[in-house]
Amino acid sequence: MRLRLLLLPALSLLPHVVPAQTTTPDTTRAVALPEATVVGYGQNLPLRRTAASVGVVDARTLDRFNQTSLTAAVNTLPGVRLEERATASYRLSVRGSTLRSPFGVRNVKVYYNGIPFTDASGSTSLNLLDVAGIGRIEVIKGPAASVYGAGTGGAVLLSNRQPALGEARAQVGFTAGSFGLRRYSAAVESGTATSTVRAQYAHQQADGYRENSRLRRDVLTLDGEFRPSEKRTVAAHVLYADLNYQLPGGLTRVQFEQNPRQARPATATAPGTVAQKAAYASRTALLGVAHEYRFTPRFSNKTTLYTSGTTIRTPFLIDYERNTGVSWGGRTAFAYRTAVAGRGLRLSAGGEWQSSFESSRNYRNRAGTPGTLRYDDEIRTATGFGFGQAELELPAGLLATVGASYNRLAYRITRVSAAATNPTGYEFRRDFRPVMSPRVALLKEVTPLISVYASVSSGFSPPTEEEIRPSDGSLNQDLRAERGTSYEVGTRGQLLQNRLTFDVAAYDFRLRQTIVTRTTAAGTSIFSNAGNTRQRGLEAAVSGWLWQPVARSAEAVSSAASSPGVPAGGLRAFVSYTYNHYRFGSYESGGNNFSGNRLTGTAPHTLTAGFDISERRGFYLSPTVNHQARLPLNDANSEYAAGYWTFGTRAGWRRTLFRHLEADLFAGLDNATDRRYSLGNDLNAFGSRFFQPAPGRNYYGGVLVGWRW
Repeated sequence: MRLRLLLLPALSLLPHVVPAQTTTPDTTRAVALPEATVVGYGQNLPLRRTAASVGVVDARTLDRFNQTSLTAAVNTLPGVRLEERATASYRLSVRGSTLRSPFGVRNVKVYYNGIPFTDASGSTSLNLLDVAGIGRIEVIKGPAASVYGAGTGGAVLLSNRQPALGEARAQVGFTAGSFGLRRYSAAVESGTATSTVRAQYAHQQADGYRENSRLRRDVLTLDGEFRPSEKRTVAAHVLYADLNYQLPGGLTRVQFEQNPRQARPATATAPGTVAQKAAYASRTALLGVAHEYRFTPRFSNKTTLYTSGTTIRTPFLIDYERNTGVSWGGRTAFAYRTAVAGRGLRLSAGGEWQSSFESSRNYRNRAGTPGTLRYDDEIRTATGFGFGQAELELPAGLLATVGASYNRLAYRITRVSAAATNPTGYEFRRDFRPVMSPRVALLKEVTPLISVYASVSSGFSPPTEEEIRPSDGSLNQDLRAERGTSYEVGTRGQLLQNRLTFDVAAYDFRLRQTIVTRTTAAGTSIFSNAGNTRQRGLEAAVSGWLWQPVARSAEAVSSAASSPGVPAGGLRAFVSYTYNHYRFGSYESGGNNFSGNRLTGTAPHTLTAGFDISERRGFYLSPTVNHQARLPLNDANSEYAAGYWTFGTRAGWRRTLFRHLEADLFAGLDNATDRRYSLGNDLNAFGSRFFQPAPGRNYYGGVLVGWRW
């Protein structure tokens, strides 16, 4: 008897999935779509029982794009924008503007395999990671105070790829493409009932689309998880990254329209980025260990400790920075399950602590080499928080959640130089007042497959070290922490016999003491508070099967669902859409009143859509379209970046041969229409140098070969 096949999505816009139910060979019922589970709030609840907006990029999603960059895959999530100002120079925004992020990541807490990846000073270096090593990205949108402490943007949980149980694999890959792209990778992994081990090395280089945009990156990762007993799990993670990329700089509109591939040219008052050899180079090593112990089936603890070290060499237009830093910290969380009056109660509590020391020296930049010492600072940072959360099952399919965190942060900056610009030195200390950040949520299961929820949460996001101490050596002693409150409602579930999956959320986020940025003539980003903003938005993600083949037997269903080397076949579509109604509230600066203006750097509409087409012999095609509406480039809303549509696709042949040999031959095309646009604009830029041009039409192709046993 034939069995209708409903397989895992080739592209998952919703969180990670685990099997929920199957069918027997003699039934004609459709196989139920696996139930989604999220790990973000520490309870591993099904998505339909999670009263929060959560999105996930899984390994299948990452594999449908060019693995030289995270941007395309992350931007499939509504409410999330990842921009690349220069090759490997990421800027991330989760349900917020990029006002505060001239580069890097702000007001979002990032974790790497459970290790705090955002350092004590609030900075996150996503460019250290290699895409092929990442297996899952879970994004919790909006304030996540009940578990992850300070933050108004949310939390991002990164997990590396995991070996399949009972399998071992060795794999090598090569990719080549436009603008001098070359990429080499090798990985080995093994999974047993008591341990998993994985090692991966990747080398990537490119000449870059623009002048002065060359990249070289080497990344080594080692991951191991061991289960010496039923009660104990021990894990270790090592990351080493050697990164070097050039900085082309921003262009004016005229320069952008004349030649988007040029670097920032010299002017009468400032040299250009080519002459100054503007670049960023770093070497970073991270070591983390985790220990989980299950005292009883209801009571457990997980504790993580880590340390990291970084050296950075960065010639800017004027300054040359030489920084050396070490960080250390840990996190512990207890979980307990019980019942109250016959109703399930889940409790979690714990804390996190981080500390760092950085020696930062700034010199005059003499064509890419250090000149005269300007200042020499020693920076000590300490931050920590405690958290607690309770989830209570109520009658009528209701679930109530209450949580809170208590946060602290302190900086101590000592200027020890005897440079002529500051011969005496000084010590600056900044302690931010402790803040309690609560979260309350209520969820209702309308049907076994559909739920609705509402939540209110508060966030606290203090300035990062780069915001208090920008690269010009000044100290911003008046900069205050952002505080905001988010009101959210949402619904999610499955329809049409599990063929269609949807997730819709609407929110109203009110932010006080919003931090904004402007760029000086020397290219330095300066920060200030801008009164308040109101950020209202709507997010929607829908995906489903348009066509599927019919499996001949239950064995065929099992084989196709369990083996990524056996293409399932079919046609699946997805779309994600974001609407942002972001406005300044009361905001005056430099004698100008910007109250009511559109929030700088935020597009009112973004959309990503695509198909995943595959057939049983292994051929596949994954076209994608992206759209971003025009957005304001300055607080006055007098300058705008044009909206754009871009098209790309990846096609290939993927198959497992002779039960052991895995092969994936692929080719791809990005920005097929050669659209001229800027991805990662410089906001409020001096001299109207707003634009950081994105690559034009480009191609790539490669091969991935592995042996499984």
